Amino acid sequence: MDLLLHIRSFVRVAELGGFSAAARALGASQPAVSRQVADLEARLGARLLHRSPSGVALTEEGAAFLDAAREALAAADAAMAGLGTRRGEVAGRVRLGCSVAFGRLHIVHRLAPLLARHAALSVDLVLADSATDLVQDGLDATIRIGVVTDPELVVRRIGLTRRVVVATPAYLARMGTPDRPEDLAGHECLLFTGLATGAVWPFTGPEGPLAVPVNGRFRANSSEAVREAVLAGIGIALAPLWLFGPELREGQVSVLLAGWTPTALPIQAVFPSRRQVPARVRAVVDHLAAEFRLDPALTDYGAG
Repeated sequence: MDLLLHIRSFVRVAELGGFSAAARALGASQPAVSRQVADLEARLGARLLHRSPSGVALTEEGAAFLDAAREALAAADAAMAGLGTRRGEVAGRVRLGCSVAFGRLHIVHRLAPLLARHAALSVDLVLADSATDLVQDGLDATIRIGVVTDPELVVRRIGLTRRVVVATPAYLARMGTPDRPEDLAGHECLLFTGLATGAVWPFTGPEGPLAVPVNGRFRANSSEAVREAVLAGIGIALAPLWLFGPELREGQVSVLLAGWTPTALPIQAVFPSRRQVPARVRAVVDHLAAEFRLDPALTDYGAG
């Protein structure tokens, strides 16, 4: 097991480009990771890394060893996962990424029964509204809303995000209510800069697909900031239905453009490689997929 630990430390250092980054990803101290790699080099009788104040680089021997090291770790993980599955055990730490609002509203509380069921399982939830690099951030998986185009990543759809165009009654009383998507050109539209479509809002309606350019004086890289701007009456937003659940029920915000449906976005679990997904990671993703399937705001399961 010490050898596997040392190999894992070497792989993380090589992937992340430094001992400090690898230590953070592994939940260990920097001196411990440095010592583990040095012990591995001594055992192999070869220097695997060039060290410098600016970071590390693979030696020729290190580059040759890296692929074999990854394969060895994958085989060991698969063997232990298979044994644990036969025993009905799910154990270990899972580093899971997610956007801030979705994680707070739809991930955290859903983890409670999973953690209660598996006493040896732990979850590190890493929340960020900007795109994360799974390898650099040491993530086992991340939950992303929208289409993932990177061919190097492995993607599994686990839900669906319906979207709505919303504003407060106070804003509509002041500025009027748009009847068609084209009317948005005369309104303050609140822009979430994380949208792949940018300042173009896509709809499907009686006349088919329609993409409408919008403008506004408020932009944010946080969906929760856009939510607060809507509630403050600053303007109109295109937002996930799940972001305004209580406010919609209580009439604090109104859904606009009846008959025009904003394009829905897939909710996807994204994995950093095509190697076998460890049982602990699969257990977390399977649990979330089952939970989302039961929530009408997060799935199209059973839709006509």
